[in-house]
Amino acid sequence: MSDSPQNLNCFVALGSNLGDSMTYLKKGVSSLSSHSQISDLTVSSFYKSKPHGPQDQPDYYNCAVRFYTDLTAESLLNLLQSIENDNERVREGIVRWGARTLDLDLLFYGNQSIETRRLTVPHPRICERAFVLLPMKDLLEDSIVDLKVEYQNAINDCINGLSKASLNDIQKIERNGNG
Repeated sequence: MSDSPQNLNCFVALGSNLGDSMTYLKKGVSSLSSHSQISDLTVSSFYKSKPHGPQDQPDYYNCAVRFYTDLTAESLLNLLQSIENDNERVREGIVRWGARTLDLDLLFYGNQSIETRRLTVPHPRICERAFVLLPMKDLLEDSIVDLKVEYQNAINDCINGLSKASLNDIQKIERNGNG
């Protein structure tokens, strides 16, 4: 499939650390894959990581997905937030980077750069987060997609730039469900 305005290649990170986190992640993936305007969804392996932010919360479970869509960026963001809400996501009175049932972050929307009040794409902190980079690497390993992040650093360059402590705080717990 081509990366045209009608059918953009998108990447989304999923995370959860409240309740049955693996179930929340899998429900989020299922909601995306069953949407009529999303096709060819691929899922990374699942990872467990220490929280980014307040440390007095449970570990996170993470994965990433890649798919094609003809939704606008704003419509895709609305869909992601709707899926979060359908999975008991609470937004009011929550500490930044605090615990949540499901978090979906749009990482890439085709090769577009977007900066609005609601949305910044590519996601501005990709290179700082092993829990995003390692699932992304899974999705890119067998792909011809050549995505670059922040100042043309490749995903592997971002991973190589992470501290050993950051990389030690994440572990693969389950291979993807695609094969």
